[in-house]
Amino acid sequence: MTEQTLIPDEVAARVGTEAARAVGEVNRRDWQRWASSVGDHNPLWFNAEFARAHGYADVVCPPLFLQYAVLGVTPLGDLRADGSSGAASGNLQFPDAPKRMAGGESTTFHLPAYHRDELTMVRTVESIVEKQGRSGRFVLVTWRTTYTNQRDELVAEATTSMIARP
Repeated sequence: MTEQTLIPDEVAARVGTEAARAVGEVNRRDWQRWASSVGDHNPLWFNAEFARAHGYADVVCPPLFLQYAVLGVTPLGDLRADGSSGAASGNLQFPDAPKRMAGGESTTFHLPAYHRDELTMVRTVESIVEKQGRSGRFVLVTWRTTYTNQRDELVAEATTSMIARP
């Protein structure tokens, strides 16, 4: 007897499709507050003279802040049981594998983002595969995300994965 797959057909059909799209403006005050709150006091984010001395036009947005600039805020009561809004993942549902955990992320930064740059994030479902691990079956979902600015220049791209378990 074979076990039923953990990946519903309608979810498997999402491979290659756009899972999420969001647009946001990077704002100096927002990224500086964020950088201070996470203890990142890099002068490139705060000191225009320092940034210019290192080849930038002005202070730059911390690269890891890009996703926060475009995703917005979700009220606590609207978060899923796994603590996320689900918006950036395309709300993929795995009824037989409801436990979620981050599987990893790899990001390549191509260009700096400056105050008032408008970024567009596009996240595509790259793959959904069922695997067998030491502790049982799981689903590995991988997304590819691009961030482009208002001039349609590639600012960053990321590969992100998530694990869903029974």
